[in-house]
Amino acid sequence: FIDTAGAYPGLDAEERGQAEAIARNLMEMAVLEVPIIVTVTGEGGSGGALALGIGDRVLILEYATYSVISPEGCAAILWKDQDRKAEAAEAMKMTAPDLLALGVVDEIIPEPPGGAHTDPEATCRRVGDTVERALQDLSRISAKELIARRYEKFRSLGAFDEG
Repeated sequence: FIDTAGAYPGLDAEERGQAEAIARNLMEMAVLEVPIIVTVTGEGGSGGALALGIGDRVLILEYATYSVISPEGCAAILWKDQDRKAEAAEAMKMTAPDLLALGVVDEIIPEPPGGAHTDPEATCRRVGDTVERALQDLSRISAKELIARRYEKFRSLGAFDEG
C-alpha cells in the first residue's frame, strides 16, 4: 500500500544511502517470485512511492495521486515558481484517470461519494475485493512468467508511438 509524500530530498538522506536503498528495493522487488499487488491509497510521491511501486497489478483509489515529484517541486524546477503548482499538476498527469490512460496503473478503485474518508469501511471493502480479484488472477501465472511480465511492464513505461 502506498501513501507517502515521498523520500526526503535532503543531503542527509543521500549521505545515508537513500537512493541506493530505493534502487536496491526496486531491484529486489522486480525478481520476487510471488504476485505483487500495489495499491496507491492517497499520495504516491517521489522515490518513496517508486520504491514500493513495482507490481504485477498497480491499483489506485479514484482520488489518489501518483508521481515522481510533487507539483510544487516540479513548478520550482521548471519555472522557478512554486505558485505554478496547479499548472505543474495538470502537466504531470498524476490523477488516477490520467495514470490509467498512460498505462501507469492498471485499475481505478472507485471511492464513496466525497472520498474514501467519508466511508472508510466501504473503501476497505472495495480495496479488499479488488486486491482479492487481482490475486486470484495473478495466482494462475507461473513465477517465471510473473517476473517476465513485470520486467516488460516497467521497461515499457514512457514508451510512445510517433505514428
